[in-house]
Amino acid sequence: MSKSKPKQPTKGTNSTIALNRRARHEYFIETRYEAGLVLEGWEVKSLRAGHAQLNESYCFLKKGEAWLFGAHISPLASASTHIHPDTQRNRKLLLNVEELRKLIGAVERRGYALIPLALYWKKGLAKLEIALAKGKHKYDKRADEKEKEWRRQKERIAKVTAY
Repeated sequence: MSKSKPKQPTKGTNSTIALNRRARHEYFIETRYEAGLVLEGWEVKSLRAGHAQLNESYCFLKKGEAWLFGAHISPLASASTHIHPDTQRNRKLLLNVEELRKLIGAVERRGYALIPLALYWKKGLAKLEIALAKGKHKYDKRADEKEKEWRRQKERIAKVTAY
């Protein structure tokens, strides 16, 4: 009996398309979720070319459904002439009913925000990582910056003393 070889990941699996770096600075990230996206053909082609931005985008809940608003997917120059692409249209997020219920409860009752963190490929499908987050105050941001600077300084000191 021969053993089967472990499957090698194909090139491009879990490759990141776009990140929302500002989200970690502006919010305390509580819980993360993975959602699928309802996309049009030209949007998928643009995502494959890496033409996406999550800056200033956010998620909202409407009539029991989750939507992505403000994400910019710019069309390719070779897009078809009979398609009129809308670069910032609202895109529906695909989540389980249980996940939607948890999100609705957290957003409406407890005052959390739904923030997109990353857009990436997973097994050939575009996925969006969203998070329940609480907004940071200015003093929280300053404390984080101070801590980050102190970690850098400790590393510099450790490098100097290592020699």
